Amino acid sequence: MEGLIDTHCHLYLEEFDEDRRALASAARVSGIAALLSPNVDLETADRLFRFCEEYPDWAFPMMGLHPTSVTADYAHVLNQIEKLLSVRSYCGIGEIGIDLYWDQTYKRAQIEVFEEQLRWSAALGLPVAIHTRNAFPEVMASIYKVGPEKLSGVFHCFGGTSEELAEITRLPRFKIGINGIVTFKKSTLPDVLRGASLHQIVLETDAPYLAPVPFRGKRNEPTYIWRTAEKVAEIFQVPVEEAVSQSRKNTLEVFNSIKVD
Repeated sequence: MEGLIDTHCHLYLEEFDEDRRALASAARVSGIAALLSPNVDLETADRLFRFCEEYPDWAFPMMGLHPTSVTADYAHVLNQIEKLLSVRSYCGIGEIGIDLYWDQTYKRAQIEVFEEQLRWSAALGLPVAIHTRNAFPEVMASIYKVGPEKLSGVFHCFGGTSEELAEITRLPRFKIGINGIVTFKKSTLPDVLRGASLHQIVLETDAPYLAPVPFRGKRNEPTYIWRTAEKVAEIFQVPVEEAVSQSRKNTLEVFNSIKVD
């Protein structure tokens, strides 16, 4: 079976400082061929770099400013993030987006920051990893403002409605990232996905967050992605190997700069 690609994993964060190497080794042994690793803010950038330098053919970095990291000094921070784009190569721009779930104080700033990073994506020809929470209309408006024909990427941690899925489907160069949420007992995501195509889906963990059942509530780990793969295969009534293979093809279609064995 072709190796699985985790399209969204934060294995470089401090939650993994005690056992990062052991988890990375276990992930590779399990058949995980690559981790795509989105940045969060200025403070996480050095951690991200060190991690990806330790696993140069396995961990692929993205650079971006997470929407919940947008605060009063966002202009300065975004300028510093932009400077990091020139220090090395990246597989994407991320994690970026709009999050209005916790606080709407910086809504205007989040939209401004998101649209600027979408413009980076268009200029550099890099896909985006989009975080959206309680902000789907705003995210779509920004995409159409910048120009969907210039953009590609993944709606990370998709947990939306059938109507939202239909809107994303109208963006031919975008996929949806499916993680442990799909395994949750009360999740409506399995029903939504039955109206989708396997060609629209990429697999992710979002580790250390959103661990799948039976690990829900615990720290998420890279190998847990196999639980998500099994659930996706069940939903589409295909072998796990087919779900993994198609997700891999979809991933490489979007993140076309990475080379994976």
